Amino acid sequence: MPALVDNKEIVRRFAEEFINEGNYDTAEELLAEDIADHTPLGDTTGRETVVETLKTVRTAFPDFVITPQEIVAEDDTVAVRMTQRGTHQGTFMGIEPTGNAFEIEAMAFVRLEDGKIVERWGRPDLLGLLRQLGLTELPAAPA
Repeated sequence: MPALVDNKEIVRRFAEEFINEGNYDTAEELLAEDIADHTPLGDTTGRETVVETLKTVRTAFPDFVITPQEIVAEDDTVAVRMTQRGTHQGTFMGIEPTGNAFEIEAMAFVRLEDGKIVERWGRPDLLGLLRQLGLTELPAAPA
C-alpha cells in the first residue's frame, strides 16, 4: 500500500509544484526523461517537451491552476479528477487573447515507474474551455 500513497503524492506534487507554482526545476525529480504525454492537442515525448508545453500554457493563461478534486491510485496508475482555471491573456493555439476567464473539469491518468511519471493522458473539457473563452457556442436546443 505505501507505493500507492507515494504515487499519489508524486502526482499531487506534479499538480501543486510543477503546474500551479511553475517550478520547472521539479521536472527532473518528478518526470521520466522520456515521458509520453497524451493530450487532445497531440502526443509528445520527453521531459523538456512537457516543460515547454506548460510554459506555453502559462504564457496564454498566466494564472492557470489546477485543483485536484479526487485522486485514486491502483498499481502503477493514478487517476485525477480536477478543476482547471485561468484567464486567457496570451495567444493560445493561434487564438488571440480574449481576456475571458474559464473554469472547466478535467481528468488525467498518470502511470509511474520507479517514482517518476512515465506516461500521462490528460483530458480537459476543451469544448467548455472554448465556450467560456467566447470562441464557440452550442447549437440551440429544439423547442
